[in-house]
Amino acid sequence: MSTRQSEGDLPTVGVEEEFLLAAPDTGEPAPRNRDVAAEAARRGVELDVELASCQVETTSSVATTAAQLHEELTELRRTAARAAEAVGVRLLALGLPPVTPHEFPVTDTPRYRQIGERFGMVAHEQGICGCHVHVAVTDRGAAVHAGNWLRPWLPTLLALSANSAIYRNSDSGYASWRSVLWRRWPVAGAPPYFASVEEYDRTVGMLVDTGVILDAGMVYWDVRPSADFPTVEVRVADVPATAADTVLLATLIRAAVMTAVDERDRTVDRLPPAALRAAYWKAAHDGLAGSTLDLVDGRGAVPVRELLSALVHRVRPALDALGEYHHVVDELDRVTALGNGAMRQRRAWQRRGAALDVIEDAAAATVS
Repeated sequence: MSTRQSEGDLPTVGVEEEFLLAAPDTGEPAPRNRDVAAEAARRGVELDVELASCQVETTSSVATTAAQLHEELTELRRTAARAAEAVGVRLLALGLPPVTPHEFPVTDTPRYRQIGERFGMVAHEQGICGCHVHVAVTDRGAAVHAGNWLRPWLPTLLALSANSAIYRNSDSGYASWRSVLWRRWPVAGAPPYFASVEEYDRTVGMLVDTGVILDAGMVYWDVRPSADFPTVEVRVADVPATAADTVLLATLIRAAVMTAVDERDRTVDRLPPAALRAAYWKAAHDGLAGSTLDLVDGRGAVPVRELLSALVHRVRPALDALGEYHHVVDELDRVTALGNGAMRQRRAWQRRGAALDVIEDAAAATVS
């Protein structure tokens, strides 16, 4: 994903979405990512294969507007879904598979084999699909500062995107069970507060030198300076159910990064680790319909919808500069009324307690 600053110094945005491949008859994860990627390539779309062989990933080009991003993500999803169908599997925008095997086969590449050998069941129980939003920044210092600025808002963004309620043929009890499983990796979840780029680099160097991770590419924190692009990469989200939900998330993140960069000279407060952990847990558990801790104003449990409104208010100058304020407000109203991915999953599950109902609904939403 190349990046650049758009006209008027507005940063561009790009999105990576991970998808589950499932057998149409049983709903079980299907280890066919190489076949699907090859078929998609014949249709003019490059898909990346992921650690689990039942996953593929799409990568958008850089975008300057929400409409442009929505059009491209919709087409990427539809092409990937057609490629999956052509090889006899289904493409699903789900944070986790509702039906699960004992373990997920690791994609047969040298790097993924090494990860599988080093990290054992954490790697072999992967099957996790997230969404990564890249926002262009001028330098790594801006990326580190944006990460500090975003930390108190990460649980709210997680609750908005939650899309992994049904797992192992049952209701997990969480809106985002993916995020709970994901934090088993040694460098995942909320990043620490970093006072400088040098501190960030020293920390990553320590993790690599001690063998905690193989290399900087395994820094899986929910926000980080991208290892490959001049961007800050926000990785907190489950893959959203629909392209529209992804665009809403990406637009909020883009405006938040713009606000953080504009306030680069201001000190960002450090957060009590216990409060941040509690906010993450509450957001993962409750999702959009519930509450989480207000880490900005120091209040207790506050409805997620109220915190989303507070975030929109906080970043409104950036949204106005992008011309996206009214779009974001309307989209938040839509998601609140219709529900996000986790809420859709539970509605489908509650009809008769059947994982295939969840999969049917997800397949339709993926390309809607």
